[in-house]
Amino acid sequence: MPPCKHKYTILKQICQHIPAHLVSKLSRSFGIDKQSRTFSCWSHIVSMLHVQIAHSLSLNDVSDTLRNHSGALTPIRRATPPSRNGLSHANRVRDPLMAETLFWEVLSHIQNKHLDFGRGHKYSGLPRRFKRAIYAVDSTTIQLVANCIDWAKHRRRKAAAKCHMQLNLQTFLPQFAIVKEASTHDSTEAYQLCQDLKSGEIAVFDKAYVDFKHLADLDRRELFWVTRAKDNMKYRFVKQNTEPKGNIQYDALIELEMPKSREAYPKKLRLVKAYVEINGEKKLMKFITNNMQWAPSSICDLYKCRWGIEVFFKQIKQTLQLSDFLGHSQKAILWQVWTAMLAYILIRYIGFLGQWKGAFSRLFTLLRGYYSAGWMFLALWLPVGQHVVHRVWLAALSRLICRVLICSKILRK
Repeated sequence: MPPCKHKYTILKQICQHIPAHLVSKLSRSFGIDKQSRTFSCWSHIVSMLHVQIAHSLSLNDVSDTLRNHSGALTPIRRATPPSRNGLSHANRVRDPLMAETLFWEVLSHIQNKHLDFGRGHKYSGLPRRFKRAIYAVDSTTIQLVANCIDWAKHRRRKAAAKCHMQLNLQTFLPQFAIVKEASTHDSTEAYQLCQDLKSGEIAVFDKAYVDFKHLADLDRRELFWVTRAKDNMKYRFVKQNTEPKGNIQYDALIELEMPKSREAYPKKLRLVKAYVEINGEKKLMKFITNNMQWAPSSICDLYKCRWGIEVFFKQIKQTLQLSDFLGHSQKAILWQVWTAMLAYILIRYIGFLGQWKGAFSRLFTLLRGYYSAGWMFLALWLPVGQHVVHRVWLAALSRLICRVLICSKILRK
């Protein structure tokens, strides 16, 4: 996608994919329109998207950059630059549930508009022989500063938020997410994360989400699931399921021994013990599942594909740099997390429209590079009303700088 040097900037190309009526509709339903005077809800969304794309480090960074290029915000549905205190107040006071709802509404709008959105994504670790929908369930910890964020303290000197995610591995798009403090165990969110899964689909999750009542509920709903067995799980062998071969140590049917566990899950489980290659080294792992028909190697491959969700978390946390937060309150953290997710979806959609075949990280790097270039050319190419004289002077100044740089290179030679 070539960079635009006119009023059609990179930021506008990203924001235009948000339906025009949606933000005003949500601001009215959540009562945010009554809280805003000069800094509208749409301007808030545009500013937070700029934070993620430009990797802004502070409130001053955001407000100064957008104020210096306020003329570029006007074509983006009349967005206005925020002040430092205005952006801080908006993040602290406005309901972050609106940002969460906006994310799911935009994702639903894009998927309804393009039914094949995300289908072209090919995760290399996904087993191709499975035609059913495969969902990975996992969580990632977002480290915070303990001495100024009391709401997220989960240890004496540690504070963190946790994002629980249900990810469709075929499309690499989130289907359900929970963002909250990290003080609760993962298994407490298992029911909510898997409540929308349908019969015949496959859920793959880590042993932190193992709750035998929850596993029995998935089995009653005719869902297939694969997870790792906990080290302290007490069981007895019933019979051998298949003959061991290759990396498979054994494949057996088991029953739980502990009374509470047996009461929660009275049926038989399938236990597969096998060597799995991780980073070039083979490690011995135990897997449990409720499917008795799959090959043992398929069960191992299914669990290995769960690690694809770590790639998704890396794209969110490292590529979009979801680590430098602009505020310390719970609402400010949630606003930034959900707008980062929104930026991810919009950039993925731009790559889909442009038939991008490379990695998401490279696409983001290109957009971010063009984004900076777009701002530089903005003052030279955009009509700024009465400030045409300033535009001419800036053009002359840019030509002068280019000549000085060329002369300096010639002198060095």
